Amino acid sequence: MARERSSTKKVELPKAPTGISGFDDITYGGLPRGRPTLVAGGAGSGKTMFAMEFIVHGAMEYNEPGVYVTFEENVKDLKNNFASLGFDLEKLIEGKKIAVDHVFVERSQIEETGEYNLEALFIRLGYAIDSIGAKRVALDTIEVLFAGLKNDAIVRSELLRLFRWLKDRGISAVVTGEKGDKTLTRYGLEEYIADCVILLDNRVTNELATRRLRIIKYRGSRHGPDEYPFLIGKDGINIFPITSIKTDYKISKDRVSTGIKNFDKMFGGKGYFRGTSILITGTAGTGKSSFAAVYVDSACRRGEKCLYFAFEETQDQIIRNMSSIGLDLGQWVKKGLLKFHVTRPALQGLEMHLVMMEDDIKKYEPKNVVIDPITDLSAVGGGREVKSMITRLNDLMKAGGITILFTDLIRGDVNPEHPAMYISSLIDTWVLLRNFEFNGERNRGLTILKSRGMSHSNQIKEFVITDRGIELIQPYIGSAGVLMGSAKVSQEARDNAEALDTRRDVEHLRIKLEEKRRELDAKVSALKAEYKAEESELEKSLEQKEQDIEIMMKEREVMSMARKAE
Repeated sequence: MARERSSTKKVELPKAPTGISGFDDITYGGLPRGRPTLVAGGAGSGKTMFAMEFIVHGAMEYNEPGVYVTFEENVKDLKNNFASLGFDLEKLIEGKKIAVDHVFVERSQIEETGEYNLEALFIRLGYAIDSIGAKRVALDTIEVLFAGLKNDAIVRSELLRLFRWLKDRGISAVVTGEKGDKTLTRYGLEEYIADCVILLDNRVTNELATRRLRIIKYRGSRHGPDEYPFLIGKDGINIFPITSIKTDYKISKDRVSTGIKNFDKMFGGKGYFRGTSILITGTAGTGKSSFAAVYVDSACRRGEKCLYFAFEETQDQIIRNMSSIGLDLGQWVKKGLLKFHVTRPALQGLEMHLVMMEDDIKKYEPKNVVIDPITDLSAVGGGREVKSMITRLNDLMKAGGITILFTDLIRGDVNPEHPAMYISSLIDTWVLLRNFEFNGERNRGLTILKSRGMSHSNQIKEFVITDRGIELIQPYIGSAGVLMGSAKVSQEARDNAEALDTRRDVEHLRIKLEEKRRELDAKVSALKAEYKAEESELEKSLEQKEQDIEIMMKEREVMSMARKAE
């Protein structure tokens, strides 16, 4: 059995791409081709938009003409509504690309009889399909046809006929339906008939509205199982693509400067890895935004585009404030290398922020992104929701080779309950900025908590923010601990005074040693002179003694010869 199963060739279900941004990613190709799809949702959830985009994109991008049948809005209203999105329905109708038909159903005229059926709709719909050779159909919304009926058996029978009729003709269809109170749709029947069921939701949480999409079922095809936020903007529906599914992005070994030379040295002299995530945390006033601005300025000088998401300050405020530290960010805005997106977190939910960020990134195509600060997002969602958002955003950045820098406000030191800890595992480089209060003043210091894939300094460095930018200073590290500012200056003065006293003591000992050396040299010289004198006297005495011995030996020799002569 295992061998037979392994040898069976897998057949992918044919798909009809919708052209809706992000949707074809989570369905791995689009809606089931030649089959009906139910799109359910409440008022304002985006059902009509979804159905119309399926028809228009099919006609314009995939050469598949489509028929759009509306049971509520008339054709004129549809044309005007979708013209705001750039859809010229009139031109598409004249070009036989689409057909739009308004079927008016008067609910008071519907009488429930055993002979009620949709035969007239089939004839009308079949004519519209044949007139343009349609491959796609949208019916919006199906409840209107059965508004006056109370017999569920008739409703089920006619719906089954409708869906089979569409399927037999090989039509890729989208049928919209209103969400029920306790069931997926108002009648609770359509979801058992359609091959694909999609639920749209316009949810309000903490007074913030967010649209979400979920695929309830999809026969014969894999699909994303989660809820996905989506935005209805000027270009239509934009669903955030699930980049977390695609984790096969390329990793870069290139390095980019932090914008501060001495700070680069803490990363082996090369700075951050390109395409990674950087988190700069610190208490208020430690310079988080300044570090972000310095990095942006450095990236723009390299000719790289930067996108700056600001939640607290406006563009003009940021440009003005950073000019006080010697940065002219305005010049990069004028040159098109820097773009600011300023918004308030409380204006919308996390999902909507995520979708809008993704949309801006897709359109601007930056190489660097700054989010300043992510702390404000915690007011919109909890730690888990923020982590989910950052996870998706982080995957999106890495897939595009974009370097992203987050700033985060902390209160006191980092603790396990702090929001930064929820995302710390996602971050590649984490820098902590701190205020050190001592001796009546406050000084700033930084340390690198982690930086994946590279050697980095473990020291605490003092830094100062001046009108020339950010400068790193080597702090005092000694028996008194780590000292900065005036405490460092005072300690260095004391160290210098002690060093001066020590040098004086050393000099005094050196002089005393020199005197001893001279005294020794004088004594040695005197002893040498005395030795020389005594040596001379001894040599003379020795010479005299040797002469006396020689004379005595000669006398003895003469006397000996005289005796022999006698």
